[in-house]
Parts: sequence; structure tokens; C-alpha cells
Amino acid sequence: MTTNLEKTFIHFLKENQRLVHKICRIYTDNVQDHEDLFQEITIQLWKSFPGFKGEAKFSTWMYRVALNTAITLFKKPKKKDVQHSDIDISSLKIEYETYEDDEYKLKKMYKAIYELSDIEKALIMMYLEDKPYREIGEILGITEGNARVKMNRAKNNLKLKLNTK
Repeated sequence: MTTNLEKTFIHFLKENQRLVHKICRIYTDNVQDHEDLFQEITIQLWKSFPGFKGEAKFSTWMYRVALNTAITLFKKPKKKDVQHSDIDISSLKIEYETYEDDEYKLKKMYKAIYELSDIEKALIMMYLEDKPYREIGEILGITEGNARVKMNRAKNNLKLKLNTK
């Protein structure tokens, strides 16, 4: 039997799951890792959901939890055991996206992004999402000014990586 909390969580996750897939795409380089990270982020979101007070937009809160999970997960050695959740995430899955238009350029860009630091990956992803610097700062827990400085550095690093490939 599904509770109201579960229904609310699933509704929010379905509305915002593309955001999680984008984070997974930037922090992983294959389908299996993408799916594993998606599942881990979903589990962490579910565990944290009772603490979501609605003081920020759900998408902002989701970004923070998802980015922290991705960064934390990939700093640790990979675990062999899989954690399970009471939420059935199979119904939430969007197929791992394949891109046919300008596939070479897109792969080159993702490869360059993948080589950035964890924070730079997050910054570039939010830049591509047209997030305002205020919201980027809020998600990362830094000031708006600091977000601007870090963003400029991340863009410069990305340009360097793209030009050397």
C-alpha cells in the first residue's frame, strides 16, 4: 500500500527525473554506472525526503542531494553490494538517452566534462540548464559571487579540454 508521502515523492521525482539523469550522464561514462548512480540518487532522495521542508524549490533541493550523492559515491571505492529501497524505481526510468544528431560533438563534450573536477562538472551542468547564479550558489552552498568565479574557471577549463582533443 502506497502512502501519501510515497505518492508525493514519486510525483516530484517523475517531474524532475531528467535532472537526475543529466547528473548521472555527467558523472558516469557507461550505461551500468549511469543506472547504478540513478538508483543510488533515488535512494538518497527517498531517505532525505521526510526532511524536505519546501523552503527551496524541490528541483533545487533535488540538485543538492543528487550532486552530493554523485560526488560522494565516486570519491569512494565502488561497492559491490546494492542497497534497496521500498520505492519501485523501475517505473520512473527514462531510457538512457542516445543522441544521434552531432553524436561525435556531444560525446567529445561529455568526455571533456567527465574529465573536469566534481564541482566543475556540477557547475557546467547547471550552466547548461540555465540556472541563475543565485540558485547555483544555493545548490552548492556557496555565495552567488563565488558561483560566478567558479563558473568562469570551469568554463575556461572545459574550453581548454575541448580544444586539446
